Formats: sequence, C-alpha cells, structure tokens
Amino acid sequence: MTSRALHLRADIAATVPKTAMILAAGLGKRMRPLTATRPKPLVEVAGKPLLDHVLDRLAAAGVERVVVNVHYLPDALEAHLRSRTDFAVTISDERDLLLETGGGLVKAAPLIDCDPFIAVNSDNYWVDGPADALKLLASQWDATRMDALLLVIPHAFAGNHQGLGDFHMTPDGQLRRRGKARIAPFVFTGIQIMAKRLLEDAPEGPFSTNLLWDRAIATGRLYGAVHQGLWFDVGTPPAIRATEDALAHG
Repeated sequence: MTSRALHLRADIAATVPKTAMILAAGLGKRMRPLTATRPKPLVEVAGKPLLDHVLDRLAAAGVERVVVNVHYLPDALEAHLRSRTDFAVTISDERDLLLETGGGLVKAAPLIDCDPFIAVNSDNYWVDGPADALKLLASQWDATRMDALLLVIPHAFAGNHQGLGDFHMTPDGQLRRRGKARIAPFVFTGIQIMAKRLLEDAPEGPFSTNLLWDRAIATGRLYGAVHQGLWFDVGTPPAIRATEDALAHG
C-alpha cells in the first residue's frame, strides 16, 4: 500500500465497525476550573458538549452502539448518555479504580461486541475533510497486516497541539515513535480502529494505550491514516476559545 492509498477519496464507501469505545473516564485536571463540577466530556465547545461532538460523528458514520467508561462524576455522564436515543449505550464502570486508557480498553473488552472496533478519546474536536474520518479509517483497515490503525494529522495542522509530535510514518503507512528526533511529523488524533487481539495478555490494572501500541510497533502492525480535515486538541480552557475562534474564521 502506498502513502497515497492512505488518503481516502470522498467517493469510496467503507464499512465502519458498528461498535465504538469512547474513553471518557479521565479526571480532566488540565481543564480546571471547568471540570470542578462536570466531567471533561461534558465541557462545551462551539455550543455543544465534547461528548456530543464525538457521538454525532459516530452516528453520521453509521456506528450503532457505544461503550463508554466512566470514573469522575460518573452519574452526570450516565444521565447525559441516557438522552442519546440514537445509540445503544453500555457503561464500563471504573468508579472504584481509574484504569487509564489501556486498562480501560481491557476492562471494557467483554462489552465490545465488534472486532475490530473504533476507540475514540472524548476530548477531541474534529471536522471532516473531503472524506468522513471514520470511513477513512475503515477503508484502510487490513486485519492481515494491522493490530491498530490510528488516525493521525500532520504536526503543522494539529490545532492547539503543544507537543513535539508522536509518530513517523513509512511510505506504506507503518508508524514508529518519534524517538530522539526533535519533532515527529504526525500527531495522534485520539481516533483509531483496533483489533481485540491487541488486548489479549495485557497487564492488570491501570496502564496507557502506549503499551499496546509498542507491542504493535514491535511486530510491524501499527499503522496510520492521515486525517484530511481539521483537528483540535481541546485539553485546556484557553484551547476552547482558540478552537472556537478558528472555527468562526473558517
């Protein structure tokens, strides 16, 4: 597969997994004081909670069922999710122990009835380009070669991103870490398709998804697809204003 093949044309149809896992259990410390009384996924951007932006994108792509993990202010999240009648919603309860991203995926695995499945962080804001971002991922998924396929965006176009980038990409789409490079050209958007086999034999308790990605990198099975639209890291109160200003000015 060439790098050009990792860019989906708008007229190509794709079968999107019908189930998605939404990672919504974080404490939202960087978003304080807005998260003093509400969980981060319910913080509003452009007039709508972050969680609803994610759910709307999932619905538009054809997702029918969501599994959502909860920890901080879980009752507020569950009450909000009950208002969404366009999905079958299952809660993965982490009230007793916050399991981080990787541990949260492992705990929720028995509730996920789809393989592969979509996994989405709840604090992203993205705008589709010529192609639906989730259909782009689905069109590039190849279970024979991949354990995870990450939607990435060029560092230069990652709105509000303050880091040095996450990955380098080979011409055929394989990802590798930034390593000792000063900067990596691609940033992870928080959106991916993942095979359930990647969750097998995972450690117990809290751990980061980075551990799972490192396993996939070691076997040459972590790939990326390049997002064609807009994407914003909405992790702090100032980032909300910056995102809304960017959207208002096109």
